Amino acid sequence: MNSDDEDRESSNRDDTSSMSDEDSDTDIATVLTQLIRSGRAHILSESNSVFEERNESFHDFLSGARLPFVDSPPDLTVLEGTDLYLSTSLSSGFFKHGCKSQSSRVTSLLFQRQVGMKGTGHFSGGDRSYIGHNYLPNKFKQVANCNHKMFCGTYSKDGNIFLSAAQDRVLRVFDTSKGGFDCIRKIPARDVGWSILDTAFSPDGRNIIYSSWSEAIHLCNIYDGVERHEVLPLCPELRRFCIFSLTFSQDGNEVLGGANDGCLYIYDCEKRQRTLRIDAHDEDVNTVAYADETSQILFSGADDGLCKVWDRRTLAENGEAKPVGILGGHVDGLTFVDSRGDGRHLITNSKDQSIKLWDMRKFSGSEVQQRTRTFMSSQSWDYSFQNVPWRLSCSKNKIAGDTSLMTYRGHSVLRTLIRCRFSPAFSTGQRYIYSGCAAGKVFIYDVLTGMPAVVLTGHSDCVRDVSWHPYSMDIIDSAWDGRHFRWFHAAPDSEDDIDFDSEEYITDSESNESNPGFRQRRSLYRDDDLVDGGGSREVRRSPRLAARATPQTARRTSQRQASNRRPPL
Repeated sequence: MNSDDEDRESSNRDDTSSMSDEDSDTDIATVLTQLIRSGRAHILSESNSVFEERNESFHDFLSGARLPFVDSPPDLTVLEGTDLYLSTSLSSGFFKHGCKSQSSRVTSLLFQRQVGMKGTGHFSGGDRSYIGHNYLPNKFKQVANCNHKMFCGTYSKDGNIFLSAAQDRVLRVFDTSKGGFDCIRKIPARDVGWSILDTAFSPDGRNIIYSSWSEAIHLCNIYDGVERHEVLPLCPELRRFCIFSLTFSQDGNEVLGGANDGCLYIYDCEKRQRTLRIDAHDEDVNTVAYADETSQILFSGADDGLCKVWDRRTLAENGEAKPVGILGGHVDGLTFVDSRGDGRHLITNSKDQSIKLWDMRKFSGSEVQQRTRTFMSSQSWDYSFQNVPWRLSCSKNKIAGDTSLMTYRGHSVLRTLIRCRFSPAFSTGQRYIYSGCAAGKVFIYDVLTGMPAVVLTGHSDCVRDVSWHPYSMDIIDSAWDGRHFRWFHAAPDSEDDIDFDSEEYITDSESNESNPGFRQRRSLYRDDDLVDGGGSREVRRSPRLAARATPQTARRTSQRQASNRRPPL
């Protein structure tokens, strides 16, 4: 079984309550596993023996957090014949205006609106999304730094609140209603093992829930003057228990969670008790999601490489629960599932270094499911501390009978349960899929072309979570270097500086100067850099950094400026 996260402690499935020598040995093994997964210890002799047995070497693994190979161009044969392709083309303006960004076209649209927009007087959804396509994020500003690994960061449904959770066991609530990023509340988490692993807003946006290595999940309020912190016990059978993923139902009455015992849990917020425990997968359930606002159809993804579709109306704890369908095609465990919200389409992120787009009306047959299980049983690497095997990162590695509509490659999934999502319908027409990356990047894929539209680079460590504002083109990421970046669009000739040293962002300590990783400046590049491995890159320096420039650098800069200066008339 593949391990799930640096945040995962080894699960002890022995239910004995008394301490013994065997329990002590297990505790030592747990500590050693933690050290290995965190990269602080390496058992070279064991690794070498394993490689020799499999006739492999260390060169068979990708070094570091290297990005996988990208198909150029991707195969769009299946996708172009679907209703998703047509609907996304219409809602994003692709069908009307084409694929390429054209500033002249945007100017024309603004003029048409000024003169009445042919009787409508306003932009259509496709026009608005096409304009957004011309203003994808390309610059960042650091807005928060807690100097601990960031695990979660999401906007509320209305975009007025941003919720952040880090390994320091504190939930931070930020006010983003007026374009700012002001911390209005800090909530100390309770009964936290290792880290807070997932959070979710209630449908009305007034409460939040979070999970960790604990037998319960916790409910907190945001706005009321009196702090409310409730424990919602799940009563699991395991002694070492964790909910890796959770979410509210649309009416706010139920909480759905996926756990390390392979089960789905449903907690009834009105009855204040767990109402369902479903044996869903053979391995850890890493992610759960509802298909749409009805909250009747739900998805679960696990380390067995399968995504299962369930009907809430057919689930009963005492009966034999069966999924209504299974989606198979990944060759490693799933880390995240996100629904498009239309009750039909979803995406899955996987440790096989890919995102797959699915139509839940096209389930996988029993042969595909068996091939997936067979492939999974042959896996012998651990993504939490090992690098990606060459054979797994190969883009041609595909299971026969894969029913997915499209596969998106480019980002790296290592060390933690990296998340991916559909872009908002209001500003983009859901034309994009965006994901974090183990290499410290944010990937924004174009659903219609299969290629990265933008790759945002700035962090010095893994980006675990990313959240797109529901009504603007701003993106906030959450990284293991302890920082939140707000990504936005800036014109090429903009004077905005990327300054890690400025005092404009929120920080919990003054340790930036002692951490060289926090002071690294990274370049931003688009899709041509990914394909060609280079391209033109723009590096913007803060005033403080520019002041440290050497005399030689200053002399070259002045000479370049003089050569570009127009002669007097």
